[in-house]
Amino acid sequence: MEIIFANEPKEKSLKDDIKTLKRIELALKKSKQLDQTANMELASQNFKYTDCHLANWNPERFSLLYGTWLWNQSSEYQKTILNQLYWVAYYSQIISAEIATIFFNQTCAASLYGVEDFRIVCDTLDLESAQERAHINAFKTVSEELEQTLFGERIFTYPMRTPFVKTMMYSDLSKFQQWLRTQQLRAYTVLSSNSAFVGCQYFTVRGVRTLNGKIVQHQLSKFYSGMKDPEQAPIPAKISYYHFVDESFHFNTSTVISHDVINSLKPPTKFESYIANKSLWGCQKDHYNFSTAINGIFWYDPALYKPMYKILRSPVFGMSHEEALVAIEKSFCEESEGATASAKTHSEAVDSYKAYLADFKYVDKRNRDMLLMSGNNLQKHLQTNKKFFETFRKSI
Repeated sequence: MEIIFANEPKEKSLKDDIKTLKRIELALKKSKQLDQTANMELASQNFKYTDCHLANWNPERFSLLYGTWLWNQSSEYQKTILNQLYWVAYYSQIISAEIATIFFNQTCAASLYGVEDFRIVCDTLDLESAQERAHINAFKTVSEELEQTLFGERIFTYPMRTPFVKTMMYSDLSKFQQWLRTQQLRAYTVLSSNSAFVGCQYFTVRGVRTLNGKIVQHQLSKFYSGMKDPEQAPIPAKISYYHFVDESFHFNTSTVISHDVINSLKPPTKFESYIANKSLWGCQKDHYNFSTAINGIFWYDPALYKPMYKILRSPVFGMSHEEALVAIEKSFCEESEGATASAKTHSEAVDSYKAYLADFKYVDKRNRDMLLMSGNNLQKHLQTNKKFFETFRKSI
């Protein structure tokens, strides 16, 4: 029985939207039933690089610098390592995203504490955060052991950090721009924990960011689920599958909160709408670039020259200084199957982001049309890579 005290105006409540409430309740129930945390934990405990060091962990096309000059020149063993390094690089970026997710799940929940009847949303976010911690541990366990075994140092991995350090691991932000982004994230933390609209609108940004990941991760998960004997699959392939199962529910949560739950709140003020559009514009900045090296991750390729140089100079490739420079230039600065595939993924992401945002009334035209992100293309990408390769050559 709902209690309304005399002379007290009734505020909007999630209970007024029975359809949305039932969707969240059902999603939480299924997420608990199919929770992959135990599988993730067991996989990370049992992982030994020596058990799967000669096996692909992803479909072949999801390999570092697939379809480039380096790929075409590599031996079968080297191609296997490039395939494994894609896994390491890809999930190192996912770790960064999931650190942010854990934090902003909690700021959103904090903002909803002051609104009636939103406990079910907060409970859903609590489960997600626990799952994200298991994901991070599994990704770190595999990635750090591979890098230590092959290189004796970190290449794509990094020590645990707060969500304010970096959003995109390899970006074109200057030191000042990165400092400014940190301050913006800190300000957003306060706003999202005090405004239920801004807190829930974070899931619009999360939904957009997850769209492209969902496409790629589905293909990574099929590498395991499509095997004749999945139990004999390399543990990293199993982790990809477990992660995709959990993340499918997380994407559903983002969609329901950003499209439906948010309608059970008061309409946004002009300031709240301004903050919402600023955060979406920041997402466009993060996703403006795309990477020839990592199809599906929107990294800034010139920032990858140094880690790639280390890989090429390692015993795995055994290249001299000049050979490594030639390999980087030919792989990053020339049009290739790999560069074309990454550009196509970027274009598909733009289209999917537009579709996701089409019905949001508070989203302005430059975000609805993905004005910034859609301005990049393969020609601009290669021109940028060529320009900064010359700078890298002189600095190394």
